[in-house]
Amino acid sequence: MIKTDDQKSASAGGRRLWIFDFDGTLSQLVEKRTAAVLHPEAKRMLLDLKADPSNEVAILSSRNLSDLCARFAMNGIYLGGGSGTEWRTPEECRITLGDEGERRLKAARENLLKELQQLAVLPGVNLEDKNWSVALHLRKAGPAQKSQLLEKMELLHRSQGLAYTQGHEVVEVQFLPEVNKAFGVRLLCRFLKFDPARDMIFYAGDDENDAIAMRWVTDLGGTAITVGEHPLVPGTTAVADPVSLATLVRTLARLDEQNCKRAAKGKRTPGASTARNS
Repeated sequence: MIKTDDQKSASAGGRRLWIFDFDGTLSQLVEKRTAAVLHPEAKRMLLDLKADPSNEVAILSSRNLSDLCARFAMNGIYLGGGSGTEWRTPEECRITLGDEGERRLKAARENLLKELQQLAVLPGVNLEDKNWSVALHLRKAGPAQKSQLLEKMELLHRSQGLAYTQGHEVVEVQFLPEVNKAFGVRLLCRFLKFDPARDMIFYAGDDENDAIAMRWVTDLGGTAITVGEHPLVPGTTAVADPVSLATLVRTLARLDEQNCKRAAKGKRTPGASTARNS
């Protein structure tokens, strides 16, 4: 169920945190991840959201933070890479897990990376190392290879506690089991001192990793939107593509109404002009 802006901002001082996945949510899915770009309608929506000081806007991706930053040439938004293990604030500050997190990551990578690289020898399977996670891309793999890979993933899950999620023609493996996008959302909320009882939290995404964050957000009374055919979380809403998402967000945030008010405020009436010149 979608909660309207009035319902969530009923108490005084309520802020709004808008969090968006990137690939498949704000951008169209493409065969080569390096070719992914922010959809123009999504960009316009983000710019209008951040123009309102009551909004905080964040992008959360499993991509490396440096990769994500290169795709957002705009100020005023929070960028989270590695499913939120690293954040860049609008003031260019970094939020990280610190030395202990890096130490645990290094140990987990040494333990798991070779086994994951062995899975990538399956025909049509390509491995992308994102530091905090590994993506096994299956777009070019046949049904038999996909089935074989998922069977091996499940064995690793049972034997070593391997954490993984599935997306569009990809399996994402987290080196640290507790790291997922819900983890990233919680880290950002602690940094921003967001109070779910007072402040509105919105999340939009398109895969299983996003669904983990969506469940956390909706359990706290927030709003979640799936970009895809079916809602990833029961009782929430699905939209077809980034354009449909931008249209819905504009409605929820009353962006067009606010733009009209700003435009009207900036206009000079004939009477006011005469008064100033008299």
